[in-house]
Amino acid sequence: MSERDIKVQAIINPISGVGSKRKIPKMIEGICSKKNCSLNISFTEYAGHASELTRQAIEEGAEYILAVGGDGTVNEIARAMIHSNAILGIIPKGSGNGLARELHIPMDVKRAIDLIAKGHVTTIDCCRANGQVFFCTCGVGFDAAVSQKFANEKRRGSLTYIKNTIEEYLSYKPEPYELVVDNQTIKEKAFLVACANASQYGNNAFIAPHANIQDGRMDVTILSPFMPLDIAPLAIQLFTKQIDRNSKIKTMKAQQVTIIRQHPGVMHLDGEPIMADRRIDITVEPKALHVLTPEVVSFTKEVHNLFDEVTRFFDKKLPYIFK
Repeated sequence: MSERDIKVQAIINPISGVGSKRKIPKMIEGICSKKNCSLNISFTEYAGHASELTRQAIEEGAEYILAVGGDGTVNEIARAMIHSNAILGIIPKGSGNGLARELHIPMDVKRAIDLIAKGHVTTIDCCRANGQVFFCTCGVGFDAAVSQKFANEKRRGSLTYIKNTIEEYLSYKPEPYELVVDNQTIKEKAFLVACANASQYGNNAFIAPHANIQDGRMDVTILSPFMPLDIAPLAIQLFTKQIDRNSKIKTMKAQQVTIIRQHPGVMHLDGEPIMADRRIDITVEPKALHVLTPEVVSFTKEVHNLFDEVTRFFDKKLPYIFK
């Protein structure tokens, strides 16, 4: 943020994600006061409210919209900002934090707010699946089935997601798909088909390690049917940015993708399950959203942050796993 009289709208989902948000308003007020910004803080009250608040704020001249919450909150706000001049700041408070992680935004609240204050703007692409916006990934097949199961859980978090993934794998059957990838037709029986604007689902699970959220293309990942013995290598490669090296994986880049399946069913958009037709048309919209991000991320820092998060996960979860 530059030091002039600018309008900032903070939108906080008080019940989303993980951890207390009680101190966050004061922290935002502190940085806006130092930067001579005019600040308004709103709290969401129902599904879709974040988008309404965002549109209203932009109409009233807000230049910065700060999203405080999980992926659902961030996506609601970001969707209402597409192709506007407003700039998104993310304070991640969810369990997955897919877009924040993709853009190397710190998971720590203070560090995320410090990053917002520095004011470096990156312009990223978005995609649409049958007209509906997503920023990281959309998919059909196994990952969509897991997202549907996860959405019905009362408790969120990594352990719940792992439990749902295992339960779904035991009953899931691969499906035949016809894909039209930039006018090239491919027919595959697949466990899942993911179209990725970003490299990861969230939680540093990299389904498309070489995806670039600024290149005007999406990465298509097709996972063929596999045996139980393949699960461990696939899981390791998913979290170490090497899944494209697995023999069960096919990848390609595209600007337009059509997925045709046998029946209508669930697909996910950034982890949120929705029902869709048997035909899904997916396109890229380049340079769609302005976001506050770090200027440069070194490889050493990226590895260090990943190690910190893995350590933090096991410190918190291991006692519960072995209860």
